[in-house]
Amino acid sequence: MFTLLFTLFLLGVCYSVSYIFSTHNTKNNLSVVLIGIVMISIFFALELAYITITALFIIFLFVVTLSFTTENTQQIFLNISTSGILAFVLFTCSRYGYYFKSQHFLQLKELEERNEEIQNLNHQKGEILGFVAHDLRNPLNNIEALSALILTEENHPDATEVQLILNSAQHAKHIINDLIEVVQEKKTALKVQEVELIGFLRGIQNTWLTNTDRTRIIIFNTDQNTVSANINPSKFTRVIDNLIGNGIKFSPPNTPINIEVCTKPEKVQIRISDFGIGIPDTLKHLLFDQFSKAGRVGLNGEKSMGLGLHISKDIIEQHHGTLTVESQENKGTTFIISIPLAST
Repeated sequence: MFTLLFTLFLLGVCYSVSYIFSTHNTKNNLSVVLIGIVMISIFFALELAYITITALFIIFLFVVTLSFTTENTQQIFLNISTSGILAFVLFTCSRYGYYFKSQHFLQLKELEERNEEIQNLNHQKGEILGFVAHDLRNPLNNIEALSALILTEENHPDATEVQLILNSAQHAKHIINDLIEVVQEKKTALKVQEVELIGFLRGIQNTWLTNTDRTRIIIFNTDQNTVSANINPSKFTRVIDNLIGNGIKFSPPNTPINIEVCTKPEKVQIRISDFGIGIPDTLKHLLFDQFSKAGRVGLNGEKSMGLGLHISKDIIEQHHGTLTVESQENKGTTFIISIPLAST
């Protein structure tokens, strides 16, 4: 009802202004009335009953103003005809406007329903994937533990085959952990604690030196004695492990992996570099996508699902930081982590 009253008021004002400026001649006061009609057609989506009342109101205005003027019969007929034409223009334009706006509204409503349906399906898919991944991880843990136990026996006749089983189980578990991470990402708030990064990163370096081939050199460089940041140790270790693992995967043996720590204003920067095959420019923009097409086979045939860097970037962003890359083909790659320093 308010919309109807406002449109009648707007047309009345337009008509009055036009009538005054046309020196009280009804046949000359069309311009401002037309402006009012256009405004109503554009800005208001009136229902059929309301637009009918508004059209009749225009005719009423013309008839009333004729009673205050001395017009001959021909002029009276022309003015009433004009009012009918204006009413028809308003009615037609408004109905077209109402039709297009209603179609637009219906399309938006349909899109909202489809988006909600897609979100529900994604949620269900994520739950199913999470359940399956958890169920698969337990038997893989058993296979990994049994394989490791067999390898503790000296000169076991099937040591080579058991080592292959162990490697496959570890690779499968790594894929499952990635899938679980994707399903659970951003569902829970990240729990952080203040950690001294120099000792933390040296611990990761020592673990890699212990568990990898002795031909692999992992070098740690820093000009800082102590640097602290608020991190989630488990998730941050996952990021560093993934970046070091990528460096090993895509660089030849006997080439070093460098870990460098430096501080910037209110930030700590961790650079992990290799001297491997590098990343083509055509793949750089895809590197951090989920299930990225930039995933490539490693130098020793290692396969990739394209999840590791996506998960790493997501974890760093949860730490209010950034993960970027610098790379040149056949020269190497550097991943740069930048996170806030712990407040002192």
